[in-house]
Amino acid sequence: MASEATMEEGVGLEHSVGEFVGRGETYYSQAFTKIQSTLGFAYTFNWAAALLGPIWAAARNLWGFFWIFSILELIALVQLGRGLWGDLGADELAKAARLSEKAEVMRQKAEEAAAAQQDNAGALATVAENLQKAAEQAQVAADAATSGAFTVTLIGLALLVVIKAIEGFYANVHYEHRYTAWRADPGIGAGFSMPNLLLGLALLAAMVPLTLYRFTASQPADLVTEFPVDKAFYNGVATWLDESFFDRIANAWSGLFDGITAAIRSLLDGLELILVGTPWMVSLVVIVAIAWRLAGVRVAIFTTAGLLYLGFFGFWEKSMITVALLGAAALLCILIGIPLGIWCGKNNTVYTIVRPILDFMQTMPAFVYLIPVIAFFGTGKPPGILATVIFGMPPVVRLTALGIKGVPENIKEAAIAFGCSRRKLLFDVELPLATPSIMTGVNQTILMCLSMVVIASLIGAEGLGSEVLLALQYAAKGQGLLAGLAILFCAMIIDRIVQGRFQKAEDGR
Repeated sequence: MASEATMEEGVGLEHSVGEFVGRGETYYSQAFTKIQSTLGFAYTFNWAAALLGPIWAAARNLWGFFWIFSILELIALVQLGRGLWGDLGADELAKAARLSEKAEVMRQKAEEAAAAQQDNAGALATVAENLQKAAEQAQVAADAATSGAFTVTLIGLALLVVIKAIEGFYANVHYEHRYTAWRADPGIGAGFSMPNLLLGLALLAAMVPLTLYRFTASQPADLVTEFPVDKAFYNGVATWLDESFFDRIANAWSGLFDGITAAIRSLLDGLELILVGTPWMVSLVVIVAIAWRLAGVRVAIFTTAGLLYLGFFGFWEKSMITVALLGAAALLCILIGIPLGIWCGKNNTVYTIVRPILDFMQTMPAFVYLIPVIAFFGTGKPPGILATVIFGMPPVVRLTALGIKGVPENIKEAAIAFGCSRRKLLFDVELPLATPSIMTGVNQTILMCLSMVVIASLIGAEGLGSEVLLALQYAAKGQGLLAGLAILFCAMIIDRIVQGRFQKAEDGR
């Protein structure tokens, strides 16, 4: 009976494998049976995959296999082509020719200066001699590269053989994984596909010859190495953006932009009055007391040490300016981000619209934010805060939405069943349960805002960022390191206080 069951199972496997592969069902049924009955890696070798590589993968609808091994084979073919047909010493030879020409020019100038009995004749002769030595070194490097063509060829050939062996050993294993997925979801592409085979051949025909030509020709055509660019079109678009977009919007909405700037400046002035205007002894005691009450004794000790570092190295006032900038930016991020995150968490349509905007805000390089900010708001501290808000808001929005979405439906249904209104449901059920995620978003937003202080200093935001910027301009390594440590201590103090408060709330203390 057991043998009959085994035979029936084998017949069923062969039938399903035949339906999956289309061609070569006997071979693949045997290979899949071996793979499924072997613990660990099953050593099967697919000669078709080894010889045809990406072409076999395209025909079998294995596009991940196709792209990975197309790139690997192309690297090996480039090495092989460079060794067989490439002029490996061309760049160094051109460099040697340029240096020799410059050396000859300097030698002639030295001779003319010597004939005129000028004082710089010796210096010109030394420069000519150094240029000639550099040309000789480039010539030696070119000769070495040319003589190494055989080695490059062997490396390319060995690499191609290794890649082909990997394709052969890995193909059946990868194909069996695809077969297993197909049995769970028959909608996955299966069978031998001639259109996919032709598509794979077309892709390889487009990639391989051009790439080999690019890396083996001594002077490839400009069309291959450089994208055809129309500078006039670029200049026209840039001019249109300047005149018809930025300038027009700035003039049309100047009142709104001035009002936003004034509101942010008022908030910032109030924070600076508290942090900068207050005597440093009072600020230190208050901050340490807050750290002690919110996060515990150890955080209070660390806070004291960090604040003393800021004071002893002369960073106290600029640190407080930085904290004021951070406080204003973080407050705006929280006031806007948490309500927006709640709305996104409760409305999928809104989140679908907001998510691409958040992706844009997080992926765009931070320096790019400064361009529209300067165009619409000018320079100074308020524009720096606006750039920081754009950079730091996405985490609190995303994590607030995640926390609201993560509240279990059965808890919400139970609260509604007991007569909970939408307002009480939000404030008494959803927000308390989403607090861990929201607080994580707040913490990440604060730290991201602090990371912008150096960039914001480029448009006059001042604070510790200006110290780092000054150190970069004059290559003052020690000054830059000390200012960087000051920023680090500010970040760590804020992070420890916020995280300590959150940890104490979780522990129920």
